[in-house]
Amino acid sequence: MTLIRWLENNTGTTAVVKDAMHWKDVIWEWLSDSAMWSTLLFVVLKIGIIFIITRIFIRVINKIIDKSMQQKGENSRFQLNTRRLTTVRELLKNVTNIVFNFILIMLVLSQMGINLGPLIAGAGVLGLAVGFGAQSLVKDVITGFFIIFEDQFAVGDVIQTGTFKGTVEVIGLRTTRLVSWKGEVYILPNGSITTVTNFSMSNSLAVVDVPMKAERTLEEAVDLVKQAIRGIEESNVQVLNIPDVLGVQSMTTSEYIVRVVAECLPNTGAAVERDIQNNIKKALEDEEHRQTALETAVALEKEDEQERKGGEKGGA
Repeated sequence: MTLIRWLENNTGTTAVVKDAMHWKDVIWEWLSDSAMWSTLLFVVLKIGIIFIITRIFIRVINKIIDKSMQQKGENSRFQLNTRRLTTVRELLKNVTNIVFNFILIMLVLSQMGINLGPLIAGAGVLGLAVGFGAQSLVKDVITGFFIIFEDQFAVGDVIQTGTFKGTVEVIGLRTTRLVSWKGEVYILPNGSITTVTNFSMSNSLAVVDVPMKAERTLEEAVDLVKQAIRGIEESNVQVLNIPDVLGVQSMTTSEYIVRVVAECLPNTGAAVERDIQNNIKKALEDEEHRQTALETAVALEKEDEQERKGGEKGGA
C-alpha cells in the first residue's frame, strides 16, 4: 500500500507509467491490425512472385544463350576458339543478370511504396554524364562485342583494316592487336575498325605473270609453262587444283606476258606464287641450257664438217 501511494503521489512516475501504457496500447493495436497484416502479406507475396518470375526469366534466357552459342559454334569457325565462345556466353549471361536484377530491385522498391521518379531521374542524369564522358570507350566496347559475336575475324586470321595489315593476335572488347609479317605490332581501338578485309575466310587465288621474249612462239611458251607447273598440286599441299594457264595477259614489241592462276588455301597465295615462279624459272633455265647445248653441238658439228672438207681438199 505504501508503494502504491508513493507512485500515486509522485507525478513523474505517473507520467512514465501512462506513457508505457500508451505505447503498450499502440503496439497492441498495431499487432492486432488485421488490415495492415493482410496488406503486408500481400506485398511480401507480390515481392516473392516478382523474385520467382525474375529467376525464371534469367534461367530461360541463359538456356537460350547457351543453345545459341552451341549452334553457332557447330556451324562456323567460332568452334575453333572455345575460349572466345565462352567469353561471349558469359558476357551475355552477366548482362542478362544485371538487367533483370536491376528491374527486380526497381519493382521491389515500388512495392515498398518508394517513389522511383527521383531515383530514375538521377540514374538517367548519371548515365547521360557517363555517356558523354566515355563515348569512345562505349563505342569500342560495343564494336568489339559485335566483332566477337558475329565472328568477323578470329585469332590467327590475316586481316587488313585501313592501312594496317597483319595476323590477329588478340581480340578484346576494347582493342584488337595485329602483328605484321615484319613483326610490327598494331594495337587498334575496336571503334576505329570500320571495314575489314579477311584473307583467311575463303580460298586464295595465286596469280603469276610470266614474261616471254617475243621471239618465242605462244605455243612454245604455253607448253613450257604447263610442263613447269605439272604436278605442283601434288607436291604442294597448299594448291587445291591444277593451275590454269590463261594465255597472254599483255604484250609489247619485245615481250608478252603469260598469266597463270591457281586456287590455293586461304592466305597462302604469296607462297604458292613463289613456288610457281621457282618452277617456271627452273624450266626456263633448263630450256636455255638445252638451247645453248644444242647451239654448241651444231657449231661443233659445223666445225668438224669444215675440217673434214679442208682435209679432203688438201689430200686431193
